[in-house]
Amino acid sequence: MSATSTLHTSKQVADRRAQAQHASMFTRMLLRAAILRRGRAAAALLAMIVAAAVATAMMNLYVDVQAKLRTEFRNYGANVVIVGKDGQSLPADALAIVESAAGPGAKTLAVPFSYAVARTKDGQSVVVVGTDFTRARQLNHWWKVSHWPDEPNQALIGMRAANVVSPNRQPFELTFQGKPIELTPAGMLQTGAGEDSRIYLDQSEFQNWTGISPSTIEVAANGTAAEVESLMRQLAKLLPLADVRPVRQIMEAEANVLNKTRATLFASATLVVLTSALCVLATLMGWVFDRRRDFAIMKALGASERLVNGFFAAEAAAMGAVGAILGFFIGIGVAVWIGRANFHSPVVPRFSVFPYVLAGSVAVALISAILPITMLRRVQPAIILRGE
Repeated sequence: MSATSTLHTSKQVADRRAQAQHASMFTRMLLRAAILRRGRAAAALLAMIVAAAVATAMMNLYVDVQAKLRTEFRNYGANVVIVGKDGQSLPADALAIVESAAGPGAKTLAVPFSYAVARTKDGQSVVVVGTDFTRARQLNHWWKVSHWPDEPNQALIGMRAANVVSPNRQPFELTFQGKPIELTPAGMLQTGAGEDSRIYLDQSEFQNWTGISPSTIEVAANGTAAEVESLMRQLAKLLPLADVRPVRQIMEAEANVLNKTRATLFASATLVVLTSALCVLATLMGWVFDRRRDFAIMKALGASERLVNGFFAAEAAAMGAVGAILGFFIGIGVAVWIGRANFHSPVVPRFSVFPYVLAGSVAVALISAILPITMLRRVQPAIILRGE
């Protein structure tokens, strides 16, 4: 090995040792500053932990709460209705088209409905609806039903319709275009709306009796408002002979609740983060005031403004990083507790938000350090060391 190569290698080794010594000294200075001023360091660290915990909890809840609220709204019925134009029946494959448009694995429920006006033995008119009871039961959790039909020729009767066709809850006969059918009440339906005046039959039995195909499909489409609107546009193209309409009450209520929930979470997180930033700022200001002599000695020994400012910024960044790590795990626990207490279901921890919490905590700490660093620049070693 040549002398030049040996000298180059020795220089690299010396540089690495010097860097390691500098790093070790830098770390010891950080630890010493935190230990000697435990009170101020603990106050600033606690503020960062609270801010990181709140941000973590809110970011975890932000995603899960939206999904849970949409699931809850689906329990209130359909948010999209497909109706044949001019009262005509929908194509025979309309239900398959709706399910295909929603995509595989989509949590979209479509329920067909057929309508006819039949007559009782007394000649009174009553609306009869054919539907898929299994799907209707999943769609309308809010219906109050004493018992769902589970045998042939059984009917689900609205409370008001029952007084017309079967006051004593006995079997009754209906006629549609001269064709009679004998039905047995299976259970009573009460909604407080138009459903109370109708009689519901199984779709296949209804169609065999009346020959009428479904003219309406009620759809509970899961997803954001944009996703639901996209599905509606797609269905309008696939079913040109049908009107695709949103259920305004459901969609507007859902949008309002989601918007208010997002605004509440954002406002709460912002308020806590700002409060924590002010707390960190006040702590760092006091930190600079208490350590004026230390910084004056550093400058007197030849430390540059850049080094002193960098040292102070590193202290703030380290405090932000430690606060982010501790606050992140506390925030996950808080989010899980809120999910169980309010939604009776767990909130899935999302570790993907940790980089954002870490970056945000370090950024808050560094921003809070700007004013104290400005104060550092005004420290005059000669004046401070003379005790003035």
